Amino acid sequence: IVARALSIPLVIHAERILAEALNGDAILVDGDQGVAHLRPEDSVAAAFRDKIAMQTEAQKRYASLRDQPAQALCGTTVSLMMNAGLMADLPSLAGSGADGVGLFRTELQFLIRTRVPRRGELAALYGRVMDAAQGRRVNFRTLDIGSDKVLPYMKPQDEPNPAMGWRAIRVGLDKPGVLRMQLQALIRGAKGRPLTVMFPFIATPDEFHEARAMLLHERDRERNNGQPTPSELLIGAMLETPSLAYAPDSFFQACDFISIGGNDLKQFFFAADRENERVRRRYDTLDTAFLNFLETIVTRCAATNTQLSFCGEDAGRPIEALALAALGFRTLSMRPASIGPVKHLIRRTDLGALRAVMDEARARGATSVRGDVMRHLANP
Repeated sequence: IVARALSIPLVIHAERILAEALNGDAILVDGDQGVAHLRPEDSVAAAFRDKIAMQTEAQKRYASLRDQPAQALCGTTVSLMMNAGLMADLPSLAGSGADGVGLFRTELQFLIRTRVPRRGELAALYGRVMDAAQGRRVNFRTLDIGSDKVLPYMKPQDEPNPAMGWRAIRVGLDKPGVLRMQLQALIRGAKGRPLTVMFPFIATPDEFHEARAMLLHERDRERNNGQPTPSELLIGAMLETPSLAYAPDSFFQACDFISIGGNDLKQFFFAADRENERVRRRYDTLDTAFLNFLETIVTRCAATNTQLSFCGEDAGRPIEALALAALGFRTLSMRPASIGPVKHLIRRTDLGALRAVMDEARARGATSVRGDVMRHLANP
């Protein structure tokens, strides 16, 4: 996350690289594909120089679209938001043409410290984030720790499966003092401006209702103390567990918005650990079973008039983003560098025609619509 904010190529799990690399060796780091080339041949290095030159030209094209809407040929407009977590991310808000911040990861300020941040420090940070957004919407996700994000000043939890363990909202509800302090900081940082808060890793409606009640209590307390409170307060949930898709209608009605956390939702849907290189690439986002599941969520949110967005790596991959938009998602949140390519492709596509192609593929029993989507884009 930090590397992306600073535009630094990064590859993890590069097997044997430390054992085989020698002082002075050239290493080509391909952050797009997650591959490190040790002592690359001249032809490989030349190919990457050409790729970088092509990307530079493409960025010029994307820059020309910065102030244009992501409007498809059929007239449908898709809101493209950016993910952030550091002040270093915020200059990309204007530069990328993002409509707002679809996900602000508040846990990064906890992870980079050696102690729990103070309420005043957090309130000041959240205020600066909103200042930098200049009126654009910012969705603040409350503290999402556990699993692969462990605070250096908290006792590590020895869990056999941390991705499904004590994390995110479960920590917040079990340690309400920390969550309450963060909610107070968000309210104070807003300084009377509109505030949007979403709770991560909600698995049952009760978890959302408890967290929502805590936020409303803190808002009312600030108001009773004569402090400014948000002019508008939107409260939502991140849908990252399949169980939540089948919650009662009353849950969807209670949410001002739902944000699908695609990375976690996909790994739980396919029972494939996204940190495990042996399995994480085996399952396709455009698998028809997964698309059918996502369509269920789209339909349920539409029925209750609940705002819906898709947030995650797949939102920033142009082909996947296009399929999600055709499926009915009207808001996508991604890293800033992905907004240009996604917008470029959306503006060249009729989403209605693409939806028909996807529906036909599913109707005939295709296990994935990827091939059909690619053929349609090649021959619209």
